Amino acid sequence: MSKVKILTDSSVQLTPEEIEKYDISVVPLTISIDDKTYVDGVDITREEFVKEMDTSKDLPKTSQPSIGTFMNVIDDIPADYTDILALIMTPAISGTINAARQVADMTDRNMEVIDTEFTDRAQAFQVIQAAKMAQEGKSVEEIKAAIKTLRDHTYLYMGVTSIENILRGGRLSRFAGTLSTLLNINLVLTLKNNSLDIAKRGRGRKTIERYMNNVMEEIKSLENIKAIGISYVDKMDYVNELKEKLAEIVPNVPLLIRVTSPVIATHAGSGAFAIEFYTE
Repeated sequence: MSKVKILTDSSVQLTPEEIEKYDISVVPLTISIDDKTYVDGVDITREEFVKEMDTSKDLPKTSQPSIGTFMNVIDDIPADYTDILALIMTPAISGTINAARQVADMTDRNMEVIDTEFTDRAQAFQVIQAAKMAQEGKSVEEIKAAIKTLRDHTYLYMGVTSIENILRGGRLSRFAGTLSTLLNINLVLTLKNNSLDIAKRGRGRKTIERYMNNVMEEIKSLENIKAIGISYVDKMDYVNELKEKLAEIVPNVPLLIRVTSPVIATHAGSGAFAIEFYTE
């Protein structure tokens, strides 16, 4: 009988209770702010990071976990686990998956790396499903099939109110020429099939609000939404508005609202948020 351990990276949006309940191993990323280096979730919290970021002189830098960091986490996994399944964030955000694949080639454990094609709570949807199935004794192939289906039915929309960080971080480099000439530009981004794309752009916050009204209508029209997440950087005003709307249209769907990870906060910048959900 297979015994599968689920491993993920710290860009994922999981509560401490979920990590403990589902026995998930998390490999932390590294963050540098004004020459100070931190380990994500180990010696700096998400809330502390945002405060540091908002007052830093330079754009923080996030680094993918080193081979050694991955190995340390794997070494802590008991030997009776027959398989390790690593569910890693999209390469559109970070090269973490490349490090994970190197580790899979190096370790003598039976380890397989899965590109979740997402990050944050959208990544967590897959991680939690995989971990539940692992606890039920399902095989790697059964878990992979289930999370692929879940991934294909996952949606992520991000609102960005300041484009400076995301342009400086290079995550929208192909749009840099057109975006950099616009003042007070706001964006709605989508993440699908490992591609971060602009769904809507315009001046002022109303650009985002109008688009999110359409997203609310989409949520209202979809059947069997299983869970919703809202992650944000540092401003709760509009997030609270979305929370109230969701309470009206899908009151029985689980909703998690939390500060996003340092890697997302760094690239998205102050005022950004994302809404993520999946259907069955």
